[in-house]
Parts: sequence; structure tokens; C-alpha cells
Amino acid sequence: MFPFLRNTVIAAALGFTMVLPSFAAEPAAAQAKPAVAAQPRPKESATEPKPRDANWVKRHEGFLKEVKELAGKVDLLFVGDSITDGWRRTGKAVWDESYAPLKAFNIGIGGDRTQHVIWRLQNGEVEGISPKLAVMMIGTNNLGGNTNEEIVAGITGCVKELQTRLPKTKILLLGVFPRGAAADNPSRARIKAINADIAKLDDGGKTVKYMDIGDKFLDKDGVLTKEIMPDALHPNAKGYQIWADAIKAPIAEMMK
Repeated sequence: MFPFLRNTVIAAALGFTMVLPSFAAEPAAAQAKPAVAAQPRPKESATEPKPRDANWVKRHEGFLKEVKELAGKVDLLFVGDSITDGWRRTGKAVWDESYAPLKAFNIGIGGDRTQHVIWRLQNGEVEGISPKLAVMMIGTNNLGGNTNEEIVAGITGCVKELQTRLPKTKILLLGVFPRGAAADNPSRARIKAINADIAKLDDGGKTVKYMDIGDKFLDKDGVLTKEIMPDALHPNAKGYQIWADAIKAPIAEMMK
């Protein structure tokens, strides 16, 4: 008989209880390692140049190829994010009518923030061209990760980078377009404040002209309707026509 069984029998005979050693596995809760709290994604600077993923790099490389082929043949440049990128698809008919005859080149990429545009400008996307005018609208994608002040600094950085790379090119800086259907959408107030600050970059049109065309997309109650921007962010064909009509006169003036 095993010693601990013999001791148990003796203990029972003497009228007291003996606690046996336990060979059971530790409870799952005791074995579980402490949960590691998910670490927040590092906050990105709106002014520090930064590339994105592999597909984005391919698009960048495509622009590098295009800009070499267009050397000396670009008079009008468009710079921005998906809203500018959309001239290739939703706004293509308007683009072909309004800007193709002006020798325009579009380097908008969907999802870009100010830091990505700065990186692209620093890495060859305007090398070898000297357009008369650059139309830029950027910053809406920074709203989710940067303060208003940081976004203003990022937009300012994009303007300064254009001026460095294209010293003979004038800039038509557009205010960030409205987003969110309702007039009281929180983004609206932020965009209004950001636009008020970047408007200060206007030097009377000598090198930079600021223009806010946001109201042209809204109805009388300040609503951004589905008839203009179905997702309350990106223009449809009608929206692109509104955009083209709104900047037609300043483009003609600044490209003289």
C-alpha cells in the first residue's frame, strides 16, 4: 500500500480527516498569462515626409515614369488625395473638356495625407516639369489623426515643398472641401478653422492664391447632398463640374 493511502486509513480510524496532496492541473485562470493591452498605433506627424504601402509606391513609381515622359509638357498640375485622384474616373469627362487642353498632369492619390504628399514631392514626382500653375487641395485625411494646428502645418509644408521644387510655378491653394452631410457635422467646424488659417498663405496671388469653394457644394441649409457628394466626401460627376466651374476664372488668370 502506498504510504499516503496507509496514512489515510489510519487517520480515518482515529476519527480525523487528512487532506491528500492534489495532482490536478492548475485552474486555467491560474495558468493564463496576463493579457497584454493593445498598443495604440503611433501617431503620425502631418509634416514629416512618409511613404505608404507597396501599392502606393507602385503608383508613385508610375508618376515618376509619367513625369519623365511629360518633361517640358506640363502647364497645369493637380496635387492632392482621392478627391483629386477622382478626376481620372468620376470627373474624367470634365477633366477631358476643361484640363486636358491645358496640358494638365494629375498626381492625386487616394488616401494621402499631407505627410505623404510632401514625401512624393521630395521624391521626384515633379522633377523635370515647370507648370505655370499647381492646384492643390489636401488635408481632409489628416482629420482623424492630427490636430487642426498640425494639419495647418502639414498643408503649409506641402505649399513650401511645391515652392521649393517648382519655384516658377504659382499655386492655387483650395480650402479643404466640406465633409459630412449635416451642417453641424463636427468635421465642418474643424475644416472651417483649418481653412481660416491656411488662407493666410495667400500673398495676393503673387505666388499663392487661396480660394475656398466649399459653399458651392452645399444647399441653402448647408447640407452636403447626395446629389453632389453621395458619400458626403467625394464629388460625383456633378460635383466635379461644380469644382471646374468654380476655379475656371482663377486658373485662366494665373496661367497667363
